[in-house]
Amino acid sequence: MSESPWVAATPPAADSSEPAAAPARARLRQPLLIEQIGGWRGLFDSGLPVVVFVAANAIGGLGAGVWSAIGCGVVLLTLRLLRRQSVQQAASGFLGVALAAYIASRTGQAKGFFLLGIWASFGYAAVFLASVLVRWPLVGVVWEYVDGVSGRWRKEPPLFRVYSWTTLMWVAVFLSRGVVQRLLYDENRTGWLAVARLAMGYPVTVGALALTILAVRRVRHRIAPLAAEAG
Repeated sequence: MSESPWVAATPPAADSSEPAAAPARARLRQPLLIEQIGGWRGLFDSGLPVVVFVAANAIGGLGAGVWSAIGCGVVLLTLRLLRRQSVQQAASGFLGVALAAYIASRTGQAKGFFLLGIWASFGYAAVFLASVLVRWPLVGVVWEYVDGVSGRWRKEPPLFRVYSWTTLMWVAVFLSRGVVQRLLYDENRTGWLAVARLAMGYPVTVGALALTILAVRRVRHRIAPLAAEAG
């Protein structure tokens, strides 16, 4: 089976005319895991509006927090455009910030800024859990779709099991994120909501993604010789 583009592709072998050190340099240029989900810039772009909102709200009140967060999102999006960088993540991030700010303004409470993320966490948990219950675990669906492989993986017990339990791991990630933030929301802990949002965002996502990739690759490598013999 082919390797998933979720992980860095192995660089092509160097031409015989190139120095022997070229392959090593190419390997050093492989993207890190965090770069594959937006990079450190993505971490910065997603976290800064939250920090700005909480700080501005503490200093100038809800209105200042709302407009400061929106302004921060506009600045980040503009910088991406000026640098001719990909704006897909920045645009989606700005939309999320704008919606969160709108909800906060409608509720009249700073903690409303985090409601969208809480709802989204529970929603993702429900979707991932449902995919396991109907025996189409989302990790497997996404991985095999990216690889361009047919639904045959559902008839491979080792693959089906690893896709199922890694999907359940993502259920736990989203559910814990939603539960923790909901409890802080109910207690009106806006500052701690921001801390939880940042701490349970990128760091937890990177860890869960790393475990997913390692687990799936291990099983795929183990069954690859058997699949080749059967083919």
